[in-house]
Amino acid sequence: MNDIRFVVSPRIMGEEKFFGPGIAVLLHRVEEYHSIRQATASMGMAYSKAWAIIRRAERELGFPLLNTTTGGKEGGGASLTAEGKAFLDKYDRFCALVNDHARTDFEAVFGSGASGQE
Repeated sequence: MNDIRFVVSPRIMGEEKFFGPGIAVLLHRVEEYHSIRQATASMGMAYSKAWAIIRRAERELGFPLLNTTTGGKEGGGASLTAEGKAFLDKYDRFCALVNDHARTDFEAVFGSGASGQE
């Protein structure tokens, strides 16, 4: 059997899907760049789409994910709120646990030569 892989992409649901790998990457990029615009540019995502995703997640969670400052002479910026950072950390830990369990189960079913994920 060729090297086969599995992919697990946890999504968190409320009234609708509101948190998954895409918004997690976006929030990590905001942490990296301290800018929503730079984060979206690095992902090839429309700025307006990013805000729609963020607003949906904030509605479902009941707290803001980002602190923002408007531009101007000093330029604007963005950072995760304490609640946003804590939620993102929990999501990352959950994904790591899910992937560890999935890897074990995948290898049990398909054999140890068919391991890993994309």
